[in-house]
Amino acid sequence: MKLKQLEGLLGDLQQFSNPKVELEQYPTGPHIASRMLYTAEHSFGDVSDRVVADFGCGCGTLGIAAALLGAEHVVGIDVDSQSLEIASANAEELEVELNLVQCDLRNLDFRGHIVDTVVMNPPFGTRKKGADMEFLRVALAVASQAVYSLHKTSTREHVKRAALRDFNAGSAEVLCELRYDVPHMYKFHKKKGGGHCCGPLALWTTRSLGETGKAAAHLMETAVLRS
Repeated sequence: MKLKQLEGLLGDLQQFSNPKVELEQYPTGPHIASRMLYTAEHSFGDVSDRVVADFGCGCGTLGIAAALLGAEHVVGIDVDSQSLEIASANAEELEVELNLVQCDLRNLDFRGHIVDTVVMNPPFGTRKKGADMEFLRVALAVASQAVYSLHKTSTREHVKRAALRDFNAGSAEVLCELRYDVPHMYKFHKKKGGGHCCGPLALWTTRSLGETGKAAAHLMETAVLRS
C-alpha cells in the first residue's frame, strides 16, 4: 500500500465524539499516523507479519494503520470503553481485524516480550505527571522488537535518559520531523476556528534486545502541533 493511499484511508476514520481531557485524548491525525507506520514498516520491517500492539489506542488509528500494512495480529488497548467502541466501528468500516482490550496499562498482565512492535500516542503527562514514561516503560517490557511513540520534544533529554538508563534501550536517534495539528477540542484551547498548538513533539522508536543480544533505539523527531 502506498503512503498516500494509507493516509487517505486513515483520514476517513471516526474520531472522539466526547474527548476526555483527564485522559489527554487527542486524535492522531492521518498525516502523522500514516508516516509513523509507513516508516516502521518500510524502513525497519516492524509491521508486516508482526504482532503489533497499539497502547492507548483511542479510536484505533495506529492499530488500523498497522493492520492495513499487513500486520499478522493487532491488539488495541485503552482504558476508555467509548474510545474502544469507536475503534471497533472504524476497524469494521475498513474491514480489518483489530482485537480490543479495555485495560489500564499499569494493570496489563502481559508476561515478557509477547508482541513484536508497540505503537502509541501516549498521554504527554501534562495532566498526570509521568504518564508518558509509564507507557514507555510498559511498552519496552512487552515489545520484542521496537516501540514507536510520540513525546514532547521539550522532554527529549528526559525521555532519552529514561529509555537508555532505566528501560534498557541500546541507542536513540532522530529520524525526521513532522507537523502535528490538533483541532479546537477543549475549553482551554483559546484559538477559534483552527488548530491548537500543543508544542513540538518527538516520535521515538526504541528497539528491545533481540535474539542477537543487540539493542537499538531510534528517535523520530516531530516538530508538531498536538494531534
